[in-house]
This record gives sequence, structure tokens and C-alpha cells, in this order.
Amino acid sequence: MEFHRGRLIDHVHLRVSNLEASKRFYLAVFTALGLPDVLHEGPGFFYADELFFNEADDYLTRIHLAFQASDPEIVKAFYSAAISAGGRENGPPGERSYHPGYFAAFVLDPDGNNIEVVYHGSFERTAASVVIKPK
Repeated sequence: MEFHRGRLIDHVHLRVSNLEASKRFYLAVFTALGLPDVLHEGPGFFYADELFFNEADDYLTRIHLAFQASDPEIVKAFYSAAISAGGRENGPPGERSYHPGYFAAFVLDPDGNNIEVVYHGSFERTAASVVIKPK
């Protein structure tokens, strides 16, 4: 038996009502998990690995969830399928300025969550996934 992780979720972005309270909470959680040094900060946000937080009381969505794609055509297929299935447009397929080659599309799901599919460009992965096996 083995589990493969790291193939589906690219990143998650939570919009919180109190950045300092959330920072205290998640720092305690990460410390309990044995990961006290994973929290990093920037102006108006903090993150750990691919989990991002920022404060917003006028948010459209609370959760931003991004899935990985292996090429731009999958991003386009996601966008069409999501719109056809009742999603609402929140950013058509195209290049974004986050880094060179970042090609993504955004759709609001039926509950208003911001769902993204992203292709990061022609980068080489060091592994297809993290493989977890029992000892």
C-alpha cells in the first residue's frame, strides 16, 4: 500500500478576518505538528508552504483553491467544463504576472469559492509526487 501526495493541490489561500489571530492559531498548529519554522510573512499576508493567508473583511470568497495542470490546454478545458457545470467566470484562461509561464483560469464554484487551475510553465519536477509507504 502506498499513497501519492502533491499531484492535485497547487496552493490554498484563506482570507481571514483577523490576520494576527490567525497567525497565532496556525503557528500553534504548525508547532504542534513539529513544523515551527514554516511560517513566513510579507506585507499584509503570511504563508506556510503553499497555504496562504491574508486579512479581508470585504472578501468575495473566503477560500481560494488551486489545482495543478500539466499544460495550458487542461487549464482551458477546466474553464469550459466549470462554466458549463454552473461555475461563474472569475478570470479566463491566460498568462498571469506571478512568474514567467504562469497560465491559469479562475471560476467561482456554486458556493462562491474561487477555484483556479494553473500550469506553471515548462519547469522540471524533481518528483511526480511524494510517495508515502507504511514502514
